[in-house]
Amino acid sequence: MNKTEVINLQDKSRHIRRLIINEIGKLGVGHVGGSLSIVEALVVLYYKEMNINPANPKMEGRDRFVLSKGHAGPALYAVLADRGYFDVSELDTLNMPETHLPSHCDMLKTPGIDMTAGSLGQGISCAVGIAKASKIKRDNAYIYAMVGDGECQEGQVWEAAMAAAQFKLNNLIGFVDNNGLQIDGTTEEIICLGPLADKWTSFGWSVQCIDGHDVEAIDNAIIEAKKVQDKPSMIILNTIKGKGVPFIEAMGSANHSMPLSHEDTQRALEELK
Repeated sequence: MNKTEVINLQDKSRHIRRLIINEIGKLGVGHVGGSLSIVEALVVLYYKEMNINPANPKMEGRDRFVLSKGHAGPALYAVLADRGYFDVSELDTLNMPETHLPSHCDMLKTPGIDMTAGSLGQGISCAVGIAKASKIKRDNAYIYAMVGDGECQEGQVWEAAMAAAQFKLNNLIGFVDNNGLQIDGTTEEIICLGPLADKWTSFGWSVQCIDGHDVEAIDNAIIEAKKVQDKPSMIILNTIKGKGVPFIEAMGSANHSMPLSHEDTQRALEELK
C-alpha cells in the first residue's frame, strides 16, 4: 500500500467515525465504544479488499462480511451508507420505529448486510457455514467475520473454530476486536481470554496479532491470510474501545452502550477533527 492509499484510508476512517457519532447522537443512546473500535478494519475491507458491488448487493460470488458482534451495527451501517448501499440520510433513523437499521444487524432489513447477528457466537458459526458453501460452489469468494473479545467467552465460538479448521476453510478470514473491555468490565476480570492467539492457533487457525487501528498493518495481514492454503485465518486486532474520541475512550467499559446527548455529540465531533 502506498502512502497516498494509507492517508486516504485514514481520512476515510475519521469520516466514518463522524458518521457513527452523528448516527448514534441522533438516537441519543447506542453502542458507541465497540463501533468506534472496529472502524479501520471495516474501512480496509470495504474500500480496498472486498469484491463487492453496492449497486448489486446480492451479486453471486461476492465476498461477504459477517459482523458477529452485531451490536456494533452502527459502524457497519455508516460504511454501507458511505459506500452507496443506501442513502446516508437513513443513518438518522437508527433503531427508530420502521427503520431499516435496527440496533443489531438484520439481513432482512438492511441492504448490504450478509448475515443477521446479535446472539453472541451465532455470527462466526454462520460465517463458517457460508465459507463451506462457498467452497462447495467454488465461487472463489472470501468470507470475513468480526467477533468481539468478550464474545470469545462463548462456547459456540470455539465449536465454529473447530469446524472451520476441520473443513480447511482457507477462504475464511476472521478478526477479533481485542479491546479488552465488555459490557460489565474488562475481559480479564470477567473471563480471562489470554493467551488468545495461542487458543486460536491450538484450534487449527493461522493467527496474526496486529495494531487494529493501523490500516496498513490490517491490509498486510489480510494479504498474508489469503496466502494460507489449508486452514482458516484469524487476525487479532489490538484496539481501543471508543477509539478516536478521547473522552469516550476514557470511559472504559461504560462506553459499551451509552447515552450521547447533543452536547456529547458536538464534543465528540470536535475531538474527531
